[in-house]
Amino acid sequence: MAPTSTPQTPFGRVLTAMVTPFSDDGELDIDGAQRLAAHLVDAGNDGIVVNGTTGESPTTSDAEKARLVRAVVEAVGDRAHVVAGAGTNDTRHSVELARAAEKAGAHGLLAVTPYYSKPPQEGLFRHFSAIADATGLPVMLYDIPGRSGVPINTETIVRLADHPRIVANKDAKGDLGRASWALARSGLAWYSGDDMLNLPLLSVGAIGFVSVVGHVVTPELRALLDAHLNGDVAKATEIHQKLLPVFTGMFRTQGVITAKAALALQGLPGGPLRLPLVELSAEETEQLKRDLAAGGVQL
Repeated sequence: MAPTSTPQTPFGRVLTAMVTPFSDDGELDIDGAQRLAAHLVDAGNDGIVVNGTTGESPTTSDAEKARLVRAVVEAVGDRAHVVAGAGTNDTRHSVELARAAEKAGAHGLLAVTPYYSKPPQEGLFRHFSAIADATGLPVMLYDIPGRSGVPINTETIVRLADHPRIVANKDAKGDLGRASWALARSGLAWYSGDDMLNLPLLSVGAIGFVSVVGHVVTPELRALLDAHLNGDVAKATEIHQKLLPVFTGMFRTQGVITAKAALALQGLPGGPLRLPLVELSAEETEQLKRDLAAGGVQL
C-alpha cells in the first residue's frame, strides 16, 4: 500500500534519487538496495526514486529494473513513495517500462525528456502523454535539458498538466524565471531536481526535492524545508549555506560516481559502477572527504 499523499505533495516532499547498488562482480545487489532504501527512509525521505539516471538506468536491463522496484517496494513501500524511472528516448520502450513498474508495485513514475533525439515540443507532448496513458500511476515529468538536449517549454508543461495522471515536475532546467511561469500556469507539484537550487526553487513555489545529496544529508534537507515552510527564511538560508560544500563536492564529477563514493565512506551499500562510469581516483576521493566534512557530514 502506498503512503498517504495529497494533490499538493503527491510523492511527499523529500525524495532521494537512489543509486543502484551492485555487488563486487557487478551484479544487482538486491539486499544492498533494500538496506539502502530503508536507511534513506529512516533518515527522513518521504520517497525513493529508483531506476533514474542516478540509478544507472542506461546500463541496467529491463528485468533488473523490475527486480529493483519490487525489492524497494518490499523494503519501504508502506513508509515511503517508490517512484520508478520509466523514461527513455523510445516512447514504445518507455510505455513498456511504465507498465512493468506498475506491475512491480511502484507508486509513481518519473519520465525524463527523451534524450539525444531532440524531438520537437509536439513530440514531447505525445511522448509524455503516451506514458501517462499507459498505466494508472501518477507521473512526474523530468525536465533536464543539460542531459536531454531539449527543454520542456512552458506551453508544453501547461498542456501536459491537463492530463489527470501528470501531477508533478522535477525541475533541473536551472532557470528560475521559466520555473516561476511554468509553476504558476500549470499548477503541478514542483520538485527541485538541482540540489544547489533547492532553496531558490522553494522561494518561487516548489514543494520539495528529488535529491542526489540526500544520500548523505537528508536530515539537513528536511530541516531546510521545514524552516522554509515555517517562514524562518534566515534558518533556511543558514542551512543552505552550510550545505554549499556538499552541493559542490557531490557534483565535481558525475553525481552517481560521487554518491557511491560517499556511501562507501559511510559504510553503506553502493558498490562498483558500470562502465562508462568509473570510480573516483584517490585524489578525488580525498577532495570529496574534504567537501563533505566542510558541510558537516560525519564520515
